[in-house]
Amino acid sequence: MSSSVLLRPARSTALAAQPVAGFARKTAPVGLHQDPHAVRPRGENELQAAIGREVRACRKRHGMSATELACAAKISVSMMSKIENGLISASLTTLQALSQALGVPMTALLKSFEEERSAVFVRAGAGVEMERRGGRAGLHYTLLGHIGSTSGAVSVEPYLVTLTSKTDAFPLFQHTGMGFLYLLDGEVTYRHGTKLFHMAPGDSLFFDADTPHGPAQLTRLPIRFLSIMSFPGVEED
Repeated sequence: MSSSVLLRPARSTALAAQPVAGFARKTAPVGLHQDPHAVRPRGENELQAAIGREVRACRKRHGMSATELACAAKISVSMMSKIENGLISASLTTLQALSQALGVPMTALLKSFEEERSAVFVRAGAGVEMERRGGRAGLHYTLLGHIGSTSGAVSVEPYLVTLTSKTDAFPLFQHTGMGFLYLLDGEVTYRHGTKLFHMAPGDSLFFDADTPHGPAQLTRLPIRFLSIMSFPGVEED
C-alpha cells in the first residue's frame, strides 16, 4: 500500500492530501546523519566496505539469508553481519569460505573496490530524446543520464518531461521502483492512485511507482518537470 506526501498546503480542499503518519518525526532521515564533507581515505576501511557490499549483493542474488550464508561458510552470524557492514577485515580463509559458499571466485568479492564509480554529465540541450510506451503528441521525454548500481540492486534515470499540447487523456504508468517529480514550469494535476495533486512550479511529488500514476489534468501549458525514476537493476551475465 503506497503513501503520498504533500509538503506544502493544498490549494484546493478537494485536492488536499493527508501527510504520511510519522513524516514529521523528530529523528532526521538516515541521509542527514552522514557528513557530506567526510572523504574516506582509500585504504583498509574502504576495502572492507567494498567486500561487504559485494558479499551482500552476491548473497541476495542467490536468494540466501545472512544466516544461511554464515552456516554454509562455517562462520558465526555475528561475523557475517560485521563483514557485510564493513566493520571487520575478513581473513583470506574466511573470504575463501564465503566465495565457495556463494559459488564465485574469491576475486569477485573484490571487484567493487577496483571499479571506477560513474558520473554522467549532460550539457544543456544535449540529452537523448526518448519515446516511451503510451506516449502522446506534445509529450516529450529527454533522458539526462543513467547509472546502474554496481551491485545490480537499483538503477536511476532522470528525465526532463515536456508537455506542449492538450490531450484528451493520458495513460497511467505503473512499474516497480520509486518516482520523484519536480515541476519547473506550468501547472498540472497529477494522479497517484486515487489521490490528485495540483502542482505548480517548485512543487514536488515522491511516490511508489508501483501504484498507477500520471498527469490527470493539464492546467497551464507548456509544462516541464524533472522526473527521476529508480527501479530494480538488471544483472549482467
